[in-house]
Amino acid sequence: MPSEPLDRGQASVELVALLPLLVLLLLGLVQAVLAGHAAWSATTAARAGARAAAVGRDPAVAVRRSAPVGGAAARVVREGDTVRVRLPVPSVLPLSLGTVQGSAHLESQR
Repeated sequence: MPSEPLDRGQASVELVALLPLLVLLLLGLVQAVLAGHAAWSATTAARAGARAAAVGRDPAVAVRRSAPVGGAAARVVREGDTVRVRLPVPSVLPLSLGTVQGSAHLESQR
């Protein structure tokens, strides 16, 4: 009579051992996408702020309206015709990952 193999159920044990690594990998991927989106948002908001500054409007108001991520927490710095925007990076974990910066430069139209 043939005996049963000793490695029965081994695939299930390996999957359970690998699952935390897969979850961490997925969280890292989601975090990278969120950071990229925040960087894109900062650049887009900086462009809106530079356009507003070029026509004589308040760039901070334009930045807060146009930033899809973290607009309320945006830090706006205007240096002549250049507008720099810092936005917080959203996190899937309960920790702060800092900020990203975008800048734009437009000549004044006044």
